[in-house]
Amino acid sequence: MAVRELDSPPSMRVLYPKAVAGTGLSVLRKLPLVGGGERKLPDDELALPDVEIDREHLARYDHVCGFPLRDVLPPTYPHVIAFPLAMELMTRTDFPFAVIGLVHVGNRVEHLRPIAADERLSVRVRTEDLAPHDRGTQFDVVAEAEVGAEAVWRSRSTYLHREGNGSSGKSGDRPEPPPPKAVWKVPGDIGRRYADVSGDRNPIHLHPLSARLFGMKSAIAHGMWLKARCLGALESLLPERFQVEVSFKLPVFVPGKVSFASRAVDGGRDFAVHDGKNEKPHLTGELRWSRS
Repeated sequence: MAVRELDSPPSMRVLYPKAVAGTGLSVLRKLPLVGGGERKLPDDELALPDVEIDREHLARYDHVCGFPLRDVLPPTYPHVIAFPLAMELMTRTDFPFAVIGLVHVGNRVEHLRPIAADERLSVRVRTEDLAPHDRGTQFDVVAEAEVGAEAVWRSRSTYLHREGNGSSGKSGDRPEPPPPKAVWKVPGDIGRRYADVSGDRNPIHLHPLSARLFGMKSAIAHGMWLKARCLGALESLLPERFQVEVSFKLPVFVPGKVSFASRAVDGGRDFAVHDGKNEKPHLTGELRWSRS
């Protein structure tokens, strides 16, 4: 896989209008390819070397996501550094799917060691594992961060392109949720606040009107904000090395209330976010300690 090194982060203020404009090509992307060819993901990797952490930005991210203000990066913070590179790949005209309308169904982070705020990161992003899904087609965005030649963080986000009449939720019996440990009020502006610190300005998160234009009944909270909010609540329990994987279930419409719960298991903790009545799942997660 060829590596293309960037001089600066791609501009999210350019990429999201490009993504919105690209929704008009989505019908063409669904048509069979001429000559019987197959849809393909980009065959190159984007790299952004020597990233300096903006302390003011880090503090604002901590505040929005519920992390204590510290001189180390929250485990989800490198995601916001890598996300513009992912968007650069996914807004190309030859990318097989329109970005707007993709469903973020899961994210896995490997936190290999604490990352100090004064360390400079080199970040790489690629797409891979295009595969059929029972509700369409899925693929992964893989991001990696290094300090010098040392790997310090990895992430794998799985996205679903829905096809046919499938939905993003699963039916059938669900396990009984654990009793809630906390009830969180999710403010109506959380999508705009998280967009300001993450650059993720997908219209479905920003305002009820823009969300309805793209098929949602109202604005919804970002999945990665919800994951970060959970890890903020568990921050005092996090070791230096761990893995945390979440599945995003039903969307959180804002404003609203959700219940958060976690319980100790062998080798880590399980956690979940349900609706305010502790019935419908929004997120399930597994936090596992890593051996040195």
